[in-house]
Amino acid sequence: MNNRLQFIQLQKTKEGVRHYPKLKYPEIPLSIGDIYVITTIGDRLDLLANQFYGDVGLWWIISLANIEKIKRDSFSLKPGTEIRIPVGIKRILKDFEKLNDNTNPAY
Repeated sequence: MNNRLQFIQLQKTKEGVRHYPKLKYPEIPLSIGDIYVITTIGDRLDLLANQFYGDVGLWWIISLANIEKIKRDSFSLKPGTEIRIPVGIKRILKDFEKLNDNTNPAY
């Protein structure tokens, strides 16, 4: 399972509270190969990520690609909604890692 926090280092406040820094997400451009599905009862972001990517942890890619159609605080999807399943997840993951690289001087 790809954990989007696996490359992110925990930070500590002066008080010793551990936390992750605010994550930065890449833009997910449209692609001619993107898949479009109509959601049905029981569809969830994590289940669709597992179906199309083989990894429930990549739910956030589908969520970002459909930000205007998906509630930000829920895995559940409204039945009958057309959503886009982006292709090219290797590039998306590479861009995510680059944006959140703690060793990157631009970070």
